[in-house]
Amino acid sequence: MAIVNNILLQHVRGTLGKHLTIYERNGQVIMATKRGPSKKKPTQKQLAAREKMSIASARARVMLDNPEIKAYYESLAGPGQNAYNMAVKDAYRSPEIQNIRIENEEVVVTAQNEFRVAKVEVKVVDADGVVTASGPAVMGWNGVDWRYKAASLPPGGRIIVAADNLPGYRTVKELLLT
Repeated sequence: MAIVNNILLQHVRGTLGKHLTIYERNGQVIMATKRGPSKKKPTQKQLAAREKMSIASARARVMLDNPEIKAYYESLAGPGQNAYNMAVKDAYRSPEIQNIRIENEEVVVTAQNEFRVAKVEVKVVDADGVVTASGPAVMGWNGVDWRYKAASLPPGGRIIVAADNLPGYRTVKELLLT
């Protein structure tokens, strides 16, 4: 790989013959030997990673059809990145529910994602498995905690929390009530 400073190659991009590839990255023109496909059989881990990446890529393309979401991802893109790169990165990971706690008969959920958590839903289930309350939580003032005011929190029951990110990946966590 070589960085090209030759004026003749400054506007050339692509493959020359079957040997050289010229491309641009971060404003620099780079010339490298052409890579061919690998001759090794992919491992199960590699196949799983490829499948996960293809799903993330498909979700990113769908999300970028929305102009507001596309503008959001463009605002996060750094040098050499674009909205698609950011959308794929977001679609690759699920949000993380870090903590569920009770404060004054209110369920407080701490949920984070590398970009943002789109919504948090809370279900309150009694000891017999009957849902006594459910609904969306509201984001708190700090941008990390989500709050849900439950009518009652039955002892022996549980709280089921689901957090979604923009691409629609969901993380579910439970808290047993004592």
